[in-house]
Amino acid sequence: MTRKRKIVLGIGVAVVALVAFGALRAANNKNKPIEVRLEQVGNQDLVAAVTASGKIEPKSQVDISSEVTARITRITVKEGDLVTKGQLLVELDQVQFLGAVERGTASMASVQAQLMQTRANRDQAKRTYDRNKELKRTNPTLIADEVVEQSQQTYDVAAAAVRSSEAQVMQTRATVKEARDNLARTRLYSPIAGRVVRLAVEEGEVAQTGAFSRDVGLLMRIADLSVIQALVKVDETDVVRLSLNDSVSVSIDAFPDTQFVGRVTKISNSAAVSAAGTAGSDRAVDFEVEVTLTNPPADVRPDLSMTARIITDVRKQALAIPIIALTAREAPTTGDSMQARPLQTTPGDTGSNKKAKTREGVFVVNDGVATFRPVKVGIAGDEYFEVLGGVKQGETIVAGTYQAIRDMKDSARVKAAPAEAGAAKP
Repeated sequence: MTRKRKIVLGIGVAVVALVAFGALRAANNKNKPIEVRLEQVGNQDLVAAVTASGKIEPKSQVDISSEVTARITRITVKEGDLVTKGQLLVELDQVQFLGAVERGTASMASVQAQLMQTRANRDQAKRTYDRNKELKRTNPTLIADEVVEQSQQTYDVAAAAVRSSEAQVMQTRATVKEARDNLARTRLYSPIAGRVVRLAVEEGEVAQTGAFSRDVGLLMRIADLSVIQALVKVDETDVVRLSLNDSVSVSIDAFPDTQFVGRVTKISNSAAVSAAGTAGSDRAVDFEVEVTLTNPPADVRPDLSMTARIITDVRKQALAIPIIALTAREAPTTGDSMQARPLQTTPGDTGSNKKAKTREGVFVVNDGVATFRPVKVGIAGDEYFEVLGGVKQGETIVAGTYQAIRDMKDSARVKAAPAEAGAAKP
């Protein structure tokens, strides 16, 4: 045998050995149990909750604005002051309004005197007309018809003048009332008891009526802080789980070490639609939910950021499984094997796998073999699902890791993963 043949034969033997070693190693790896975290099905206290963020708002608040345009001469309160209902807040310059009242009062006196004169003229014309009419009736030859008609016309004109004067009196009276009302509007009083949470002007500025903009006419804002509410926005998928009087735990960012208790007092029937993300993206549909705090802090302020955890359901010692243990698999079709297969998630796959029916379940472990079993779940707590059927108390299930559960096939061999080194330390 030549040297060249020996070298070729040696290379061939080495390749065959490598292939055999690779096949043997692959077979060993295939039969090697998957390391997973195991857990027994047991009872847990479960609390289902919806978390939403929002801001603190008072039960009622009033914006104080002026109904007349005038310069502010006096402000009797400061921002943060407590005020009572009917307390004087702001005084405006009254000069122009006092002048309007005086002019109106003088005009009223003038038109009233004119009314008295026109009434006297009417009464005189009425007496003249009655005399001429009586003479014409008793002796038609003593007075001409034209005289009677002229006296009647004079009376009608005098009566019309009286009605005109009466209308002028009513008009002038309305003008005087308007002038006095405007004068009264130069003194602004608090309509409610509360706290001044915003003071937007200073003495010397001109108070505007705010006919075109609410912010332009705002002088101050008074809030009734006796009842504090939190207004949060809840996603449309969660709002159906809420009910009035649901218990709420409220965390206010300004009070990080304190939890406050409240109740759901109002659930909006219409959605507040707002754009989510960048333009062209889907729109998020949220519903406003009103939470009334039962123990608000004394120094709470409107517009403080907060987070509400709304309790929707509670289960005491319910049969439960870890949330991470629940997975989905394709349901077997007619004539197919009963083994569950992992869902196909290949990008761009538009085949029948997308339309295949799925079922939720867990992998139950018996003698080191994990078998997929469909389960029916109820409410979800923070870490566990309530189990309504499919597994029994004390059965061992695969509870991690997420990657292992996602890729696991039915009847796979498993073993308990060793405890982490950090977990063993006290």
